[in-house]
Amino acid sequence: MGRRPALLVLLAAVLLLVPTAPAASASGRFDLDSADIPALQARMASGRLTAVGLTSAYLERIHRLDGKVNAVLALNPSALRQAFESDARRRSHRLRGPLDGIPVLVKDNVDTRDQWTTAGSRALRSYPAKDATLITRLRDAGAVILGKANLSEWANFRAAKPTSGWSGVGGQTNNPYVLDRNPCGSSAGSAAGVAASLAQVAIGSETDGSIVCPAGMTATVGHKPSLGLVSRTGVVPISAEQDTAGPIARNVVDVALTLSVLQGRDPADPATSTYPSSQPTDYAKLLRPGVLRGARIGLWRLPVLGPATDAIMTSARNSLVEAGATVVEVTPPYQARLLELEFPALLTEFHRDIDAYLATRPAGPRNLADLIAYNRADPLERTCFAGQELFEQALAAPPPTDPGYLAGRAELSDLARRSLDETLAKHHLDAIASPTNPPAWKTDCAVGDNDVIPSSTPAAVAGYPDVTVPAGFAGALPVGISFMGARWSDARMLALAADFSRVAPARVPPRYLATLPS
Repeated sequence: MGRRPALLVLLAAVLLLVPTAPAASASGRFDLDSADIPALQARMASGRLTAVGLTSAYLERIHRLDGKVNAVLALNPSALRQAFESDARRRSHRLRGPLDGIPVLVKDNVDTRDQWTTAGSRALRSYPAKDATLITRLRDAGAVILGKANLSEWANFRAAKPTSGWSGVGGQTNNPYVLDRNPCGSSAGSAAGVAASLAQVAIGSETDGSIVCPAGMTATVGHKPSLGLVSRTGVVPISAEQDTAGPIARNVVDVALTLSVLQGRDPADPATSTYPSSQPTDYAKLLRPGVLRGARIGLWRLPVLGPATDAIMTSARNSLVEAGATVVEVTPPYQARLLELEFPALLTEFHRDIDAYLATRPAGPRNLADLIAYNRADPLERTCFAGQELFEQALAAPPPTDPGYLAGRAELSDLARRSLDETLAKHHLDAIASPTNPPAWKTDCAVGDNDVIPSSTPAAVAGYPDVTVPAGFAGALPVGISFMGARWSDARMLALAADFSRVAPARVPPRYLATLPS
């Protein structure tokens, strides 16, 4: 279903469901951009806000602003009904928790039974068999599934020179800070939508950098969880060895509350079988001021990302020290070898995992060979991602039983874990902090991305947590700082990131500049 027709239906439904459902009373207007979930819940508890009013406010912003950003691929026609049901639960004192009535955008590679799930590809314009596990958890928590966010088609795993944020279904998502700049990563619509206050929270997914880079590029908070913390069942895959889903929001508390709902074991996802019973169930309760005091942080500067980014890291270092942390400059080892080994492993894993996923779909292509054939026959699929070299290489890649593949993946995973574990142990660190991204590059389909950003790779390959928060601006363009730690240290990384945001607040709302002065 297209975005604009669905929007008209939804806005008309506002008048039918609730004649007066403003986002806030005339005497208590509030700023959607700065409101967090606890503040919204407090307003709803006091009667100054309804879930229908909140959902309507976001729908109005989508109608007014998304023409510039193009973050929302399709709206959910049942969004207002979900909000109405949340208000009914509140009146009868049957609320399901802090996400009840909160509008959430979902990356369109996450299965939703009531909307198409396309991964951005015209070949996949159909309904999945059922909700992804993480969608079931959001619905059970009372969240309003507002709609589907645009993404880089096939999570940027189709063309040799992709353009992040473009898909055959949704077109190009723009960076809300400077519209001709790129939002980065495959969760582009999720991050840009949250940055533009088109939803309170969004769900993204990551194989390597696709949550944290778009969050960094759009001055939002993104959490790439430990592998196995959040189920991947019903998420269009690249690699079961690295894929995970996670939340993006404008503040850490909203990310923590959403992660509390998403996390947990799923019998259909073997990676979650190692989920520790000691894992917190409420991450927001652990976001205490002052946790940086006495912490030891390793700063991985990455000067390759440019002098503007490095200057922001110097400022971040000073803020960490002023907050009472000890900062040690580090360079995790084995980075060149990780980059050498990762791509061949992903080719084999993508062929294996996409074929298995397509077999679950009631209609559409049945395997990777079918996808390749579809793209060759559809000229619209070649308007920005001109090629499909990665698809073709994956089709020809060694099978997952191949000894060479098995040896390469084993070495890759081992070196990624050692890269972080050895650095953390050598310097007695609580976390490693690094720049998440350089300033955003111009979007140009003819050139593709300029996205060699090595900071996400160790945590992505190792399956360790990575939390990014805004660190500063290079002119009008945001730069994030990532906090990475040992596996299952998600709560600690969120707490450190939240305290950094408290002592060094950097986010300002986007101004939707058309371009930068030349």
